[in-house]
Amino acid sequence: MKPAPFDYVAPTSIDEALSALADAGGGATILAGGQTLMPLLNLRMSQPFIIIDINRIAELKGVTRASGGTRVGPVTRQADALADATLAQHVPVMVEALSHVGHYQTRNRGTVGGSVSLGEPAAEMPATAVALGATIEIRSSKGTRQVPADEFYLGPYMTVLEPDELVTGIIYPDWADGHVTLFREVAQRPGDFALVGMVGALELSGGTVSRSGIAWLGMGPTPIKARQAEAALLGKSLDAIDPLAIAELAVADTAPFDDHHASSEYRRTVGRRIFTRTLREALGLKEAA
Repeated sequence: MKPAPFDYVAPTSIDEALSALADAGGGATILAGGQTLMPLLNLRMSQPFIIIDINRIAELKGVTRASGGTRVGPVTRQADALADATLAQHVPVMVEALSHVGHYQTRNRGTVGGSVSLGEPAAEMPATAVALGATIEIRSSKGTRQVPADEFYLGPYMTVLEPDELVTGIIYPDWADGHVTLFREVAQRPGDFALVGMVGALELSGGTVSRSGIAWLGMGPTPIKARQAEAALLGKSLDAIDPLAIAELAVADTAPFDDHHASSEYRRTVGRRIFTRTLREALGLKEAA
């Protein structure tokens, strides 16, 4: 099939893009990488009146250091982010998660902000933003607001974004040098969306967990923060951590579903196992006898 007719604009500034969004009255769709949008247009599952192509807006590209964190422009290509030295140093688990996003070809076009904004429940970038406590910067012609990533997602492909708003940055807060990263996912094939996965980071101080951030992907209608597990880890010395017990708490926060790929029980079982194994390996804990 071919897309339904639409108008097309390619602004070169954020203000120009916001003006076009405001004028569209809810009938506009943003084009960044287009890896999801293009198939939806061709299938006529998306029929916007106007497409606003933000790829020519230089302000929306690149990785920079911000006060206490690292800022990623939403139009930054996934391949560029994967190779970025600043991200490798300051947000290493994001880089690890990015290596599992799609395929080499799609990462050359796909954008970090496109993935974060779409909110696919089984995607790596939304869950990473939630786990690390990222902030989503949102702008409209009326002003700017900042939303914590764990408050950004409302349901499958549903976010707090209003029709006239645009994501203009994702800010990942700094974690202490040498922090522990957590990442593992299970997918049918490399590049597929995860059936179940987890991502996160831990800070240690004197052999005790002083900060924790963990989220699930593929375990519910949105990326899900493992709040009970995070709380249980805080203040625990390494020799007092029971990875299986923490995994049970983490799974208790999820809401997995049945689909033609896997059952909810499969997701819970596999989630429990990969969480236990990942936590044990990351912290260098011995397996229980």
